[in-house]
Amino acid sequence: MRIISAFIGCVAVLVGPVQFTSAQNYPNRAIRFIVPTAPTGTADVIGRVMAQRLSERLGQPVVVDNRPGASQMIGGDLVARSAADGYTMMIITTTFTTTVAIQPKLTFDPVNDLTGITKIGQGPLLLVVHPSLPVRTLKDLIALARAKPGELTFGSAGNGSLVHFATEELIARTKINMLHVPYKGGAPAVTDTVSGQIQVLVMTLGTIGTQYKAQRVRALAVTSAERSSFVPELPTVAEAGVPGYEAGIWWGLLVPAKTPADIVAKLNGEIQSSLTREDVKSRFIASGTEPVLGVTPKAFTDYIAREIMQWKRIAKGLKFH
Repeated sequence: MRIISAFIGCVAVLVGPVQFTSAQNYPNRAIRFIVPTAPTGTADVIGRVMAQRLSERLGQPVVVDNRPGASQMIGGDLVARSAADGYTMMIITTTFTTTVAIQPKLTFDPVNDLTGITKIGQGPLLLVVHPSLPVRTLKDLIALARAKPGELTFGSAGNGSLVHFATEELIARTKINMLHVPYKGGAPAVTDTVSGQIQVLVMTLGTIGTQYKAQRVRALAVTSAERSSFVPELPTVAEAGVPGYEAGIWWGLLVPAKTPADIVAKLNGEIQSSLTREDVKSRFIASGTEPVLGVTPKAFTDYIAREIMQWKRIAKGLKFH
């Protein structure tokens, strides 16, 4: 019995330091940084900024690996199947959660096979109308839509896209009826809004911003929880008369679910420190992204789960599956 106790004691002594020091020895080789979109997009731009800064802080190469396809699900599957050792991470956007919401079958569990490191950035969506529409505020738009049920048209970047779901959430909360016109991407939806082919559009600032500044569309509000520093003159949808409404584009980082907590915490700390650098802030802002500080791994993981549930609720109402 004494021999067994001594053996267990030795194992405890050996295992304890290994668990305690796993982050102290990390990293000792290159880290793979998955970008699940094509090069030159916003996720790629800010992903490369973060990879470069992490490499400098951690003293190891952080290699960007673009794996576009299936609206970020190819990258998600790759990371979910990777070793949970901190040497594979991935940047995702809101599209990750909307895609999960409309996919009845996936090769991985987006909630249980992945875990968040932190949210790193966010950007507003703008609710805009064609200038010919006789509305100046969101309340005006709601009143007009109620007076003409099903007559107003709204565009989107496609069925199940973020801007589609964001608009459907607004419609559900305000109990109005508008006709959905899906496009193959945001650019053609903007073109038809500017020309007056459709009257209403919710779109990312990066896609609609130029047209807004040129006054080719009239912006009524931003969809974010707080006013955006990019367009501070615009109220939030919640301020404009729809309490509790929130939607927006965001960026964050994930790792495989069983990555040791101390390694995840170390990555969170290094990323938070990187986000305070002026050169990082300026690169983010130039891409239409507001840096986000102070988000813990648990808070971001929980946030992703809530977003997926929110979009699934909307998808179910729209009979996606």
